Amino acid sequence: MANAVYKLTESEIQQLMNKTNFSTDNLPLGMRARTKYQGTTINIYNSGKVMFQGNQAEKIAQQLLGKKEAAVSGKSSSKKNTKSSNQTYPFNKADCIGSDEAGSGDYFGPLTVCAAYVSKKNAEILKTLGVDDSKKLTDAKIVEIAEQIITFIPHSLLTMKNDKYNEQQRKGWSQVKMKAVLHNQAIQNVVDKISKSHEPLDYIVIDQFAVRGVYQNYALSQMPYPDKTHFETKGESKSIAIAAASIISRYAFVKHMDQIGSELHTTVPKGASNKVDLFAAKVIEKYGVSKLDSISKAHFKNRDKALALYNKKH
Repeated sequence: MANAVYKLTESEIQQLMNKTNFSTDNLPLGMRARTKYQGTTINIYNSGKVMFQGNQAEKIAQQLLGKKEAAVSGKSSSKKNTKSSNQTYPFNKADCIGSDEAGSGDYFGPLTVCAAYVSKKNAEILKTLGVDDSKKLTDAKIVEIAEQIITFIPHSLLTMKNDKYNEQQRKGWSQVKMKAVLHNQAIQNVVDKISKSHEPLDYIVIDQFAVRGVYQNYALSQMPYPDKTHFETKGESKSIAIAAASIISRYAFVKHMDQIGSELHTTVPKGASNKVDLFAAKVIEKYGVSKLDSISKAHFKNRDKALALYNKKH
């Protein structure tokens, strides 16, 4: 199936929507309208980007949009970008599952892990939609991109909320063990999804948080396709599948932090800085230690620092 993405003005979007019937009900977040036209799925996103998906994607797009040039076509087999970095890291020229996590260094909020499958034909599409190292993107941009790519990228998102996280930590699970279990399960979930649709798989790439032996020891279940699995440091810069997984996992983390903020009627700081300590002390003062522990990773040193700040004041 081919894909083509176009960046349209508001006027062009209105003209397109007038040419066929679009649904605007029960849509994924970030999507403005959707329809199926002559076997081609057309998704209009809030960002102004429009994706055509189907064997006749470009033909239908030209029929509805005129001679407008696509931002990118998933059919392209261009031989550009053959720099040594791509030769060293071939993941973006292959059908690949990438996995990454978010929230592991943040005192507040859950641990989120995502595995995402990016086919060769979708790699360029993701670049056009803005998929990049999530550390370079604002949270607002991450939300915008994630709400687009989750509509067509096979993925598995797992969230270990703070109560479960603290329970496992008290049982002796290190954070590395938690990550290994979640990564391996998410990867297996995606393998199961793409197996049902007979999608090819060349590589599984994990943003490295442990060496292979430690990962295998902690994962609790067998690694799917260990011979195809690679562990890469700074993986987001080497695999767009990891970058996509990173964005989706970060998106889930941000959404959970927003939910915590709504409960507390304020914005919850991310990270584990002195600012976080001060905020945690205020949570203790207003809601108590049990509330603090229900929204945070209780073994972080921030807890002791917050208690010290609270006791000093009282």
